[in-house]
Amino acid sequence: MRSGAAEVADPQRTRRPWQALLARGVYVVLSYALAPFALGFLAWRGLWNHAYWERFGERLGFAKVRFATPSIWIHAVSVGEVQAAAPLVRALLAEYPQTPVVVSTTTPTGAQRVQALFHGNVAHVYAPYDTPGGMRRFFARIRPRLVVIIETELWPNLFHECGRRRVPLVLASARISPRSLGSYRRFTALFREALSHGIVIAAQSEADAERFRDLGASPERTHVTGNIKFDFETPAQVRDRVAAFRTPWAAGRPVWVAASTHSGEDEQVLDALEETRRAHPDCLLLIAPRHPERFTAVAALVRGRGLALATRSSGEPCGAAKQVFLLDTLGELPSFYAAAAVAFVGGSLVPIGGHNLLEPAALGVPIITGPYNFNAEEVADMLVASGGARRLRDGGELGPAVIELLDDPALREQRGQTAQRFVQDNRGALERLLALVRPLLDAGRSAGAASAS
Repeated sequence: MRSGAAEVADPQRTRRPWQALLARGVYVVLSYALAPFALGFLAWRGLWNHAYWERFGERLGFAKVRFATPSIWIHAVSVGEVQAAAPLVRALLAEYPQTPVVVSTTTPTGAQRVQALFHGNVAHVYAPYDTPGGMRRFFARIRPRLVVIIETELWPNLFHECGRRRVPLVLASARISPRSLGSYRRFTALFREALSHGIVIAAQSEADAERFRDLGASPERTHVTGNIKFDFETPAQVRDRVAAFRTPWAAGRPVWVAASTHSGEDEQVLDALEETRRAHPDCLLLIAPRHPERFTAVAALVRGRGLALATRSSGEPCGAAKQVFLLDTLGELPSFYAAAAVAFVGGSLVPIGGHNLLEPAALGVPIITGPYNFNAEEVADMLVASGGARRLRDGGELGPAVIELLDDPALREQRGQTAQRFVQDNRGALERLLALVRPLLDAGRSAGAASAS
């Protein structure tokens, strides 16, 4: 009798066309050829953030952990995906307490978020580069009985290894933007081969599901579950932290936050601050750069504008004379969202694609975003259409947009409540995802028990 894990294998695997075999062969060669450059890039990034130099071996599949029993592997690229995966991880820890859970990321900030959220209840590893040898070594160490990838990471060698070992693979909150679909179509043979290994697609929307089917995903195993980012958990102590933050340094002051900013965006934010201060001279900007290696550069940029700066890491008080407060620590952004009257979410005034709009929305904070939202286009469009967020055409509109909200408490309240209601109305993806995951895990557990008896 075949196990549940084996049942997800696709019989079409035995009838691969020669184009797919050729595409896979080319990809394998390229993955090995490009791996040294990827390691070199990692070493270069380590010049600014030494955390990138840690645990290099894991990038090649030499995971620091070895499990005696099969595990659940959840891959979350960085901070946003880790945050989105947190409710799923906690549900799996509660329902399968005897099964080890490993969470992989590709960035040190993601690693730090895993530690902050789970405090050693899960193992963290850096995901290996997508080479056949790296994946084989990684699978041999962590022995996954289920792999869950948060959002969309199309890794052909990882998919192939799951198929070879008959390990079920779920793409959770899976999405493909119209822009990405055009790129993927150039490699149709490769992705059809990769998607033929019994993969379960839990798509964010029907449009995403249709794009996966267009690339070759099985219609029978492609489902619409929604976006689990809507089911994220706001830390219970956020409100207490807000009071602790605001009382000494921002009582009575209009406060706005620019979160997850990138190079080329900070300058536009500071231009907007200068414009905002003409209307509200006592306003305070909280700025949180996306990447820790940029903290020093942003501090220098602020001081170069002649603005008085306080930093979170220094512990210095942020008195009335300070115009900018730099959040140069990790894991505290939700509290700073809650402390602000207005939230600008970065990565959207430059072509990065935008970052998570749902965190400030869930806290009832009115949101401003730039024109670049292709990382989560549908969520941004829906939030803007609902009235919970305003989308700018360019950075020149940021100052007036902040002033408009600071001038009008009723408008702030209306947009904040609309954003919060939008998040609440779209929750439920987690339970739909678990409904797909549980049968795969339970079937694997039953098969393991039967083989042991």
